[in-house]
Amino acid sequence: MAREFQVTFDCGDPAALAGFWAEVLGYRIQDPPPGFDSWEAALEAMGIPPENRNDASALIDPDGVGPRVFFQRVPEGKSAKNRVHLDVRSAPGLTGDERMAALEVECTRTVGLGANRVARHEPAPPLAGGHIVMTDPEGNEFCLD
Repeated sequence: MAREFQVTFDCGDPAALAGFWAEVLGYRIQDPPPGFDSWEAALEAMGIPPENRNDASALIDPDGVGPRVFFQRVPEGKSAKNRVHLDVRSAPGLTGDERMAALEVECTRTVGLGANRVARHEPAPPLAGGHIVMTDPEGNEFCLD
């Protein structure tokens, strides 16, 4: 039986990174618990001190299909290449120049959101369709493919 899972990012600023990834993925910030109009009101009622109110954030797929994405504050910064990364499917079904053009459009959009471009890898048929390596605002690698 398949299991549900979430993707978790260790980070320095959960709210900011959640905002970035919400835009990239088309996700939204998870709603506060029932009975609360905002996360600020919920955290206040839970007795969470103001300095800890950005310790975590979560995103959900508005269509309920994709995994939950969770961001948790950690004290240390990123120090090495990710062992796991997200591939953001930005050109499904496209090949060749058309695929790479679509990836370039998405690259420009994500750079505008705060991402950094790292490298472009050209198509190498039959197995490699081409992709663009990026980093999010905290340096986590991801690919547009």
